[in-house]
Amino acid sequence: MRKETWGRGKIAEKIKRLLVLGGVLTTVVAAGSGCQMKSYEKIELPGTQVSGETAAGNAMENDTAEERQTESSAAENSQINDNTGNMIENGTGASQAPEAGRSAVNARITRETAPEMENRDETVYVTAMDVNVRTAPGQEAEVAVRLNRGAALSRTGYSQSWSRVVYQNKEYYIASQYLATSKPEEIQTTDSVTDSASSAQTGEVGLNPDWKYAGYSKINSGKAMLYRAEGSNRKGKVVCVNAGHGTKGGASVKTQCHPDGTPKVTGGTTAAGATTASAISSGMTFADGTQESTVTLAMAKVLKDKLLARGFDVLMIRESDDVQLDNIARTVLANNLADCHIAIHYDSTSSDKGAFYMSVPNVASYRGMEPVASHWQEHHALGDSLIAGLKGVGVKLFSNGKMEMDLTQTSFSTVPSVDIELGDKASDHSASALDKLGNGLADGVEMFFAAS
Repeated sequence: MRKETWGRGKIAEKIKRLLVLGGVLTTVVAAGSGCQMKSYEKIELPGTQVSGETAAGNAMENDTAEERQTESSAAENSQINDNTGNMIENGTGASQAPEAGRSAVNARITRETAPEMENRDETVYVTAMDVNVRTAPGQEAEVAVRLNRGAALSRTGYSQSWSRVVYQNKEYYIASQYLATSKPEEIQTTDSVTDSASSAQTGEVGLNPDWKYAGYSKINSGKAMLYRAEGSNRKGKVVCVNAGHGTKGGASVKTQCHPDGTPKVTGGTTAAGATTASAISSGMTFADGTQESTVTLAMAKVLKDKLLARGFDVLMIRESDDVQLDNIARTVLANNLADCHIAIHYDSTSSDKGAFYMSVPNVASYRGMEPVASHWQEHHALGDSLIAGLKGVGVKLFSNGKMEMDLTQTSFSTVPSVDIELGDKASDHSASALDKLGNGLADGVEMFFAAS
């Protein structure tokens, strides 16, 4: 009997040693894998269905059409980074944002509680609409009130994630990303603009803070330019031509990826699971040293002239090296002043891969989110028409001409809208190449409106 007991004891001791050793090895492997920091290409998710719970996650992101700076690198690198960040505290998103759980890459999300705060004594201003004011520094804390852009508060404590403020003689907490020490400008349109794209006045137009989703924008003091076609062939359709990038300081500012606060469902410049992105990135550099923003601006001007000649009105988001309009501001301008939105970009790969557009990920939770649910098929119709136009003039295409990507632009668009990638770092961007691309894009626009 004692021999049997002794035997069980030895077995238990061996099992204990194996478990301890396994824990050490797991820790070493986890630590090693955590150092693999890479950039990734945009990837397609063929038929993948991800539930809202599975997609829950947190991280820091890039571009509206600009989450896409390393957009295709994930297709050639099989990993996706998962960086944790702070859940958006905008009131609209907070009530629907998923609870902490696992992200799309199965990484555990941790909630921040009782952050250490620097003492402050300063006046701050709310920079977005419908921002939650909470009784404690955490997303599960009770919402005492919601404040809108421009509200002034006294800040007594600060951390990167939460600020302690005084409102109506009581202490509350607000996510720090929605506060600034300078008062936001009262943004007015410079022309008489209505909700109808066809009735807007020509000339400079700015973001109207009353427009839907405008409150999510962080950089919006710049102006776009609306042009009217002349002649008997005028079609009464406005095409928004958005030259990608070209906003100084945009990469250091973060905006919300989705209007409901849920996380991204695909990787890109920012990993799947991110809830915030760079307001607008600076873009890549071509093999010859030319900045992407320079080429996209030149391409936009070529396309503008071709569209005007064909009778289309044109909303030019950018006509200089710098316009202070982030991705959300650009998208909201297109939503209210145009009949479709084309954002021009080049991919960050170096293989002269050809043109393609960013299609809406085949993920149920994303396609079921508004305004994506009501418009994603229109986005695909526009993208398919543009690719058909480019193919018709002999432009090289990548794969089947599309790649799935969760973009800020798509997430906030209420008109047919696509990010079109016209090549990559190795692509020809000479005047003749841009002219050929312009003809193909203009042909695609005509196909789209003829079919719609």
